[in-house]
Amino acid sequence: MYKLYARPGWGSAIVEAQLVWYGLPHGIEDVGDLLRSSEARAALAPVNPIAQIPTLIMPDGAVMTESAAITLYLAERTTAAALAPDPRDPARASFLRWLIFIVANIYPTFTYADVPARFVEHPAAGDGFRARVDAYAGQLWRLVDQTAGRPWFLGPKVSALDIYIAIMTRWRPGRAWFAADCPALTAIALAMDAEPRLQSVWRRNFPGGPAAN
Repeated sequence: MYKLYARPGWGSAIVEAQLVWYGLPHGIEDVGDLLRSSEARAALAPVNPIAQIPTLIMPDGAVMTESAAITLYLAERTTAAALAPDPRDPARASFLRWLIFIVANIYPTFTYADVPARFVEHPAAGDGFRARVDAYAGQLWRLVDQTAGRPWFLGPKVSALDIYIAIMTRWRPGRAWFAADCPALTAIALAMDAEPRLQSVWRRNFPGGPAAN
């Protein structure tokens, strides 16, 4: 059985959705607010020294971190409905490009801007710092939107990229912004919202629906 350290609505939902998609037996260990609670960070640090989620404990007890690495690992261990194209699939290169683009470029904007005081010494500068980082994230999302296929990001076949999009579009600046500025990503997110096998994940992580996040 897998064990996922998680917090509802956070990035751990990306891995939780994949575990559910694949039907892999797993348990959830909810953690506190790792951004604001030193106690929560201290509790997770023995497993993951930088106290970040997702943190996944493998059936053999080994620790996996980094959502992209976990995404590729889980896809390699499924025989059907894989959320990553096979290495021989022509869509593989595009999948890898945009998976790494999202986790290397867009995901860190939340790390930096969610709690600006962790990176900006003077509190008065925090709002401006967040605004600049969020504006940059918006530029990146628009670039991703321009490359998105139909009905899924890679075209006819669903992938883990669609799960990333469904979850991350629920975060700042929110679905209303995406509907106006990134219509292709919004269509993907709405389609994934309706995916029957992931309804339990959405209910656990986003009980108020997209508009509440």
